[in-house]
Amino acid sequence: MARVLLTGFHPFGGSVVNPSWQAVSLVAADPPPGLTVATARLSCVFGTALEELRAAVERTDPELVVCVGEAGGRPGVTVERVAINVNDARIPDEAGQQPLDGPVVEGGPAAYFSTLPIKACVAAVRAAGIPASVSQTAGTFVCNHVFYGLSHLIATERPALRGGFVHVPYAPEQVVDRPEPSLPAATVAEALRAIVTTAASTQTDVRSAEGAIH
Repeated sequence: MARVLLTGFHPFGGSVVNPSWQAVSLVAADPPPGLTVATARLSCVFGTALEELRAAVERTDPELVVCVGEAGGRPGVTVERVAINVNDARIPDEAGQQPLDGPVVEGGPAAYFSTLPIKACVAAVRAAGIPASVSQTAGTFVCNHVFYGLSHLIATERPALRGGFVHVPYAPEQVVDRPEPSLPAATVAEALRAIVTTAASTQTDVRSAEGAIH
């Protein structure tokens, strides 16, 4: 059975929930056939999140890592294409840090591409009837920080490991007082099951038009 590590985040920015951890927990409780799923909940803190990720990878020795984070305002599940070597925080993290224009890894490459079959993963989520797309930016906050840190770990220490990052919309309970898009945790968990199943069984990505004009 393929070993998968799924990570989500603690709540941040005053929210009492984080939809990434809600969905990851549901997948771990009911994993897809043929996969063993371990989880780790990461702090929304620069530096600390990477330490926690590394510890989880060492503890679980996965073949596949999918890190998941919240992207409030996006209407569907978005599979990230690229992580960039920049920390540039518009708001402080949960430890009060607000790095500006600094690298995730000093001297590291400008960017890394995901090693997930991102377009095949998006197609699998859409086939389950859930809105999904390829995203060309993971931002410059802790989500991108984790995505880049994972990618750097794979490139420099664990070349057999594959991994990437997925952003999910708000949970419905986060937007009860404002008209923003959201998806129930159970729906997001179904999308994540489709993603990890596809990623575990697919080495070569499909070719489809998923680029961005702007």
